[in-house]
Amino acid sequence: MPKTNFMAVFNDNGYIMCGALDVALLNDKLADRKIIAGRAVGVRTIEQLLDAPLESITHEAYAIGIETGMKGRDALLKMV
Repeated sequence: MPKTNFMAVFNDNGYIMCGALDVALLNDKLADRKIIAGRAVGVRTIEQLLDAPLESITHEAYAIGIETGMKGRDALLKMV
């Protein structure tokens, strides 16, 4: 994408993504989809995304033990 680094890392159950992820949309308007996801801001590489603390998470992510501030890679491990 021009002028931005758009990135996501996913597995079979959920994903973490750069600041482009709209967590409020997932929690509110798409709640029936029960999406497990987390958002990290200020990241420019996949490695940074994996190491960054999650700034926000969906309600479904919280329900399986993921918390804001958790590193992206640790959150992915809980999405199994």
